Amino acid sequence: MAEIVVKEVLTKKELSEFIYLPSRIHKNEHNWLPPLYSDEWLLFNKKKNKSYQYADAVFYLAYKNNMPAGRIMGLINNRYNSIKNEKHGRFCFMECYNDPEVFNALLKQVEDWVKSRGMIKIVGPLGFSDKDPQGFQIEGFEYPQLFTAATNSPYMPEMIESEGYVKEVDLVNYLIPIPDQLPPIYIKAYERFAKNGEFEVIEFSSKKELKPYIIPVLELMNQTFNDIYGYVPLNDAEKEEFANRYLPILDPEFVKITKLGNELIGFFVCLPDMTSGIIAAKGKLFPFGIFKILNEMKKSKKLMMMLGGVRKDYRGQGIDVLMGIKLLNSAKNNNKNLLDSHLILEDNRRMRAECDRMGGKVIKRFRIYQKAL
Repeated sequence: MAEIVVKEVLTKKELSEFIYLPSRIHKNEHNWLPPLYSDEWLLFNKKKNKSYQYADAVFYLAYKNNMPAGRIMGLINNRYNSIKNEKHGRFCFMECYNDPEVFNALLKQVEDWVKSRGMIKIVGPLGFSDKDPQGFQIEGFEYPQLFTAATNSPYMPEMIESEGYVKEVDLVNYLIPIPDQLPPIYIKAYERFAKNGEFEVIEFSSKKELKPYIIPVLELMNQTFNDIYGYVPLNDAEKEEFANRYLPILDPEFVKITKLGNELIGFFVCLPDMTSGIIAAKGKLFPFGIFKILNEMKKSKKLMMMLGGVRKDYRGQGIDVLMGIKLLNSAKNNNKNLLDSHLILEDNRRMRAECDRMGGKVIKRFRIYQKAL
């Protein structure tokens, strides 16, 4: 019987094995989407990634016959637990071959680790917040993978369920056709809300114009996302880090912000899909990967909804319609014909109704699991 050994990742060599193991596991899947490895090295760097200031984490590698066969990260988000008054541990960034014994060994190791720290429940896959890939994909494997979501193989949900884990929450992903002509109901709604005159939708033509709004948008995101499952408010240092990481790839035409006087009350942030560019670059930005990614983003016909929200006290007043019409017009002007919703909590009825109204179709489903310890 093959020996399985699970070891904590402690050296740079072991961390490299941890980061690049998924590329070996998925090497025969031609449309597997690698991560951006520069982001991975930052994500798993406990000295540089500021999220480790409020979270305890451990990385494990499983070896079978002395060869890396699986990985997992254990996490306790102390900030989130404190806000929600919970004692929950998490597992995330789990990968392994189709080997139930390796899967069990990895999961058991993390369960023991979070239990030893006083946790009474484990959930996952769930990283530091909902901004990390979350859940195992359980439906829609026939569609291209998303650079914003999990990229697991279909056997992973089967193995987690065989370990006694059950559903915590599902998230769905919509694909929405961008119409050549806006439906009359949207035009009427836009005209009605636009007459108000109080709300101003800000549009951008350059990153220079956009840059001063990035931190205020992230501050508004903290307010609007506060009740979303898994979301952890960004502190000032994290806002700066987030802004510096994403500003270079933002397309200002696909960012819409609503103001009332001097206050920001709504935002939409979209990106042209970079999936095929990341695959072409094999997840490496340098020396030439960044050009492949940017080129594919220019050619892509699909927009990805990255962030969007309206301040609670202004919801239901048509601000989403005002920004949505502007966004759809920008999409049409740039020859985009599809909008990907990113992941939406299954019980977010308001947002799902909007996707349904626009003719959207659920193409993928992701599941976060839980187990009492």
